[in-house]
Amino acid sequence: MTSRESAAAEITPEVLLRAYACGIFPMAESADDPTLFWVEPEMRGVIPLDGFRIASRLARTVRSDAFAVTVDTAFKAVIAGCAAPQAGREDTWINKRIRDLYGGLYELGHCHSVEVWQDGDLAGGLYGVNLGRAFFGESMFHRVRDASKVALVHLVARLIAGGFELLDTQYVTEHLKSFGAVEIPRRRYTALLDRAIKGEPADFNRLAIERQVPGAEALEIIAARQ
Repeated sequence: MTSRESAAAEITPEVLLRAYACGIFPMAESADDPTLFWVEPEMRGVIPLDGFRIASRLARTVRSDAFAVTVDTAFKAVIAGCAAPQAGREDTWINKRIRDLYGGLYELGHCHSVEVWQDGDLAGGLYGVNLGRAFFGESMFHRVRDASKVALVHLVARLIAGGFELLDTQYVTEHLKSFGAVEIPRRRYTALLDRAIKGEPADFNRLAIERQVPGAEALEIIAARQ
């Protein structure tokens, strides 16, 4: 289900949070399209935190700490990386309004980025929105093989450690299926979302963002939840 919106002034970061609480999120047709439309999929993608799967080769990469992983240190660079064309994805739904809105959420502490570095260069990363005990993954990118996958592993470890209950991926791709992503009907998703945004909120920063979490520690956190 989608609905068009044309009045730019109507959407603020606060309005965006209320939309997420209702299971709705915005997209653009392309990076050059200034308008947004609201989306509420009939089937929603989620990754169960107790069913997160990591291939053995990727686990070795994570454990090796071949990449340096940071959190909330280069948000604008991450969202720019997600908006840039990549192999197999020549266009993107991230336009300037999306960047501005999510930048506003970042300033409010409701949007976060995970950055993956190699030799001082940004190799990949992801960003998403947190609300209550729910985290809404928005987009990820990589410039080096496995960089976005490493970012996702570290994100999941952080969510588990922080007491999150729901990891929303919006849609399910073959790539996300390999990590355990599944599609669930809107009604079931709404019930999970309602439970996740009520009560005591999760703590995204329970794993201190000032330190780089070793890959072995991230894997141990995930394994303890399985």
